[in-house]
Amino acid sequence: GVRDVMFLYEENRCSMTYMYEYPEYLKIKLPKKTARRYPAYELYLYGEGNYAEENKNLLLTGIPVLFLPGNAGSYKQVRSLGSIALRKAEDVDFKYHFNFFSVNFNEELVALYGGSLQRQTKFVHECIKVILKLYRDQEFAPSSVAIVGHSMGGLVARALLTLKNFKPELINLLITQATPHIAPVMPLDRYLTDFYTAVNNHWILKAQDLRNLTTLSVAGGFRDYQVRSGLAFLPRLSQHDSALSVVSSAVPRAWASTDHLSIVWCKELILATIRAFFDLIDENTRQITDDPKKRMSVLNHHFVRHPAKMFEENPEAFTDLTGAFMWITVKGSKWTYSVYNDSDGKYFAFPLASHRKSYSHVYCENSMLDTSSWIYGCMNTNSSMCLEAADLSWKAELLPTTKVVMLKLLDYPSLSHIVIQVPPAVGNKYTLGCEFFKEDSRTVQLPVTHLFSFGLSSSKILLNSTGLLYNVQLQHFNQIYQAFKIYIDSHCQSLKERKPSVYRLHIPWSYEDSITVAKVPSLAEISAKLHVAQPHNDSSLPELNIYSSPDCQYEVSKTVAFYSYFPFMLVFQIVRFHAGAFPVYIVSNILLTYGGQLSTLRSTGQCSDFSLELVRTAKPYKVEPLISIVVFLQGFNWFREIWESLSLPEVDAAVLSSQDAWFPLVSLILFLFGTGIAYWSGVFFSTSLRLFSSLWLTLIRPTELQKDKLITPSILCGMISLALVSWTTCGAFAVLIIYLQYLFKPVHIFVTSVFHFQDSGHSKETSQNSSTHPVKAQSSVDSIPEATQSPSNSKTLVEAVNSLKMHITILNLFTWIVLLNLPSLIYWLKNLRYNVRLDPDPCRSTAIILICILEILMNSSTSEVKSSKLLKIAAKVPLPLSVAMLAFGRMHLYRVPHFVTFSLLLHVLCCFV
Repeated sequence: GVRDVMFLYEENRCSMTYMYEYPEYLKIKLPKKTARRYPAYELYLYGEGNYAEENKNLLLTGIPVLFLPGNAGSYKQVRSLGSIALRKAEDVDFKYHFNFFSVNFNEELVALYGGSLQRQTKFVHECIKVILKLYRDQEFAPSSVAIVGHSMGGLVARALLTLKNFKPELINLLITQATPHIAPVMPLDRYLTDFYTAVNNHWILKAQDLRNLTTLSVAGGFRDYQVRSGLAFLPRLSQHDSALSVVSSAVPRAWASTDHLSIVWCKELILATIRAFFDLIDENTRQITDDPKKRMSVLNHHFVRHPAKMFEENPEAFTDLTGAFMWITVKGSKWTYSVYNDSDGKYFAFPLASHRKSYSHVYCENSMLDTSSWIYGCMNTNSSMCLEAADLSWKAELLPTTKVVMLKLLDYPSLSHIVIQVPPAVGNKYTLGCEFFKEDSRTVQLPVTHLFSFGLSSSKILLNSTGLLYNVQLQHFNQIYQAFKIYIDSHCQSLKERKPSVYRLHIPWSYEDSITVAKVPSLAEISAKLHVAQPHNDSSLPELNIYSSPDCQYEVSKTVAFYSYFPFMLVFQIVRFHAGAFPVYIVSNILLTYGGQLSTLRSTGQCSDFSLELVRTAKPYKVEPLISIVVFLQGFNWFREIWESLSLPEVDAAVLSSQDAWFPLVSLILFLFGTGIAYWSGVFFSTSLRLFSSLWLTLIRPTELQKDKLITPSILCGMISLALVSWTTCGAFAVLIIYLQYLFKPVHIFVTSVFHFQDSGHSKETSQNSSTHPVKAQSSVDSIPEATQSPSNSKTLVEAVNSLKMHITILNLFTWIVLLNLPSLIYWLKNLRYNVRLDPDPCRSTAIILICILEILMNSSTSEVKSSKLLKIAAKVPLPLSVAMLAFGRMHLYRVPHFVTFSLLLHVLCCFV
């Protein structure tokens, strides 16, 4: 699954953008109050060569665009947009031009630590006010700023509208690149999830007030394994007439998936963005138009359906076909024409009256990829020529090798002829073709693998092509867990040169089409996966459009290769959509094992081995059914009312189901993944323990085995010191210190036990004169108490080994707490020069509690615990905690340490009660 997500995607088809002059970044001076409040942030103006020199005095006359970098992003990422916009401005002699500003967020890890998102949002607000002040004395002074946000920068831009003193008219256009709008990729702290909730709720509640803001979200497709494209679609309830979400693979003239970083420099995508910017300019104000309808028309033109014509706001409905062109009438239902060095222009007229009864559609294609009109609908005819025609070229669609038009004849009852214009072509070679057909004759259906077919079903369709277009409908292909391979094998009757075939996987409910261009003949492979599931109120079918050659045969089939069986593809999709939930399932397995060890300790007096106890206790049927029952009951209003009256949060599985991101068997498979990873983490800890112990034994002679006191003055001093570190600096830093301190505890127990076992064995062998060599150190923890020992040390060694097993499990749990808190530690270290104290700190209070717990557990042994009155409760609590963790922790990873902390707190109480 990881291999599929990380490596098995299309090759990078993006071209690199280059600067023709040296890029420069002019730092904009901010007001003193702003600079003092946000010392780590800066604002820059991008420039190159002479343009940069001219702007050093900040007498700006262009259109302001603000670029916001994302997680760990650099303000210098604006250079691709800025450079191409500058070249485009040179093409129009600087009649219009854009000034690109960029914010330096100090490359903060805002995707992992949400404590600075609100600060970034407020700083961007200040930047917008500073930018607009730079233009206030100009003739065409802007009143708003366009924003381009990459990754989390797009979310910060959306968050501007949640600020109390922010005026919505300050931004009229927002373009986001690979921004996770719906939910965070890794919800590691509550500040991050609260920020998302505030932003999305505001956009849903205030959707009607946002109609003057035009928003475009561009996702990267399957190459972007950091932010899956489903997260980059704007929430459905906030979608309105001025919002648009597309995947880069569906963007005309780009048709390429991008990874998370290349989306900011992909030349094809940046060109589409800059072309849209220039088409958005109002000639009267010389700024981006205030008309929301025009803005959406421009974005649809460049990002959804490109008719292979330059954008026109109000194209002429009718035109006169003039010129000394030859008129040729075509009466057949199929027609192809090759043009090469034709000196005379021609009009080919197709009378519709004779075709309306026999055919439902007409399809035409043209391999000349210029922007001129080429197909018309004739409305008034005489015997020789068309007097007035409607320009049907606006109905065309641009594809990589051709531009195509498909018209339903019933929609055009007033048309008498279809006219194809072939202008004189000197030095050009291209082909045209038209055909009339019935829709049913060109539409075939291909059943798609469902959940319980286990990849054993297969389908194959043979298309003996005599036409130019076929539509293969993919039945029952509507859920994100469905994934399979489609092969298209093309064979042709002759070996003459042909234009490449184009295969388009069209998803009607979202703009996530993917296009494959293949030579003919060839074997083409298409990966069929969805980014967004089909809405419940949508009954349309996904289609595979085959733009074919007329004398070729196409065989369409689903693969049945071993690696593409449906269960394997299901695993790939689970990794793609739910890899972020792995820590929850891993910790849940370890917590169940921990409870099993406590239960075994209570019943037998011995602590079982981690691996054996994991196999015995970590069973999915202990936790999954209860969660499924709760999710089912939440579908009833009475249960939901009771649930809300108890102030319980919504079960994460129900939220994921509402987002169409939850599907059958996913929780079971994730739990099994968690079991496997937990098992191997236990093996890793045991192996590491032996390695470190061997190193310790060679360097230091261990002390005698003795029982440590639970609380001493030095332990209290350690607690207070680390609590102060947590309160005054960073909670995660204090957690890391206590973790490193705890690491030495099992090493110390292991080394001491092995050393005294060796010493005992050596003394006995010497007294018996059986050998002159010491007993070899045991490599297994379990073998220590079973070896030959003196009676006085036997009980102590058994207790030491029991304690060692318990400490290893606690350390395994604690490791995941450290890992989940690591992002805030990295953020604190990165910003240490600006502030010693992390504020807000997501784990400060939890860290103080953990410090107190672990300082005591570090000196505890199983001898105190197994005689405790609370051990029965402590052994049973991990099971409900595991259930609660899976119910409420999948989309809120920051809750995981709370469940573990509560379980360890009971362990500490067992040491005293």
